[in-house]
Amino acid sequence: MGARKRISAEKIKEARKTMYFAKLRNVPTSPRKMRLVADMIRGMEVNRALGVLKFSTKEASIRLEKLLRSAIANWEQKNERKAEDGELFVTTIFVDEGVTLKRMRPAPQGRGYRIRKRSNHVTLFVGSKNTNDKN
Repeated sequence: MGARKRISAEKIKEARKTMYFAKLRNVPTSPRKMRLVADMIRGMEVNRALGVLKFSTKEASIRLEKLLRSAIANWEQKNERKAEDGELFVTTIFVDEGVTLKRMRPAPQGRGYRIRKRSNHVTLFVGSKNTNDKN
């Protein structure tokens, strides 16, 4: 590893220490369905977002609720204190496309139709409003 690459890697490492996030990888639902649920909680206060996810009828909301709880736990562990009401917010959430499994389905007259089983990766960042105002 070269000197410049090492220096930039160390800068990224230092910046990551002040970020509080959780990742969910290889979720076997399409990214489009997951984005519908992610858009519902973007920018919300975490307790309100947990309530929205708890009572949502979408299957993806179950996975996002667990991911949000993990991000909150990461924040609490790095700050060594409990999150208070109204303190934490979902600052950033994005859904990326994962690996697509290609399958074949039998079709009439000896043909085969291609089935694409999509997956996605979700990254969720939490933070407090007062730290965002300083930056």
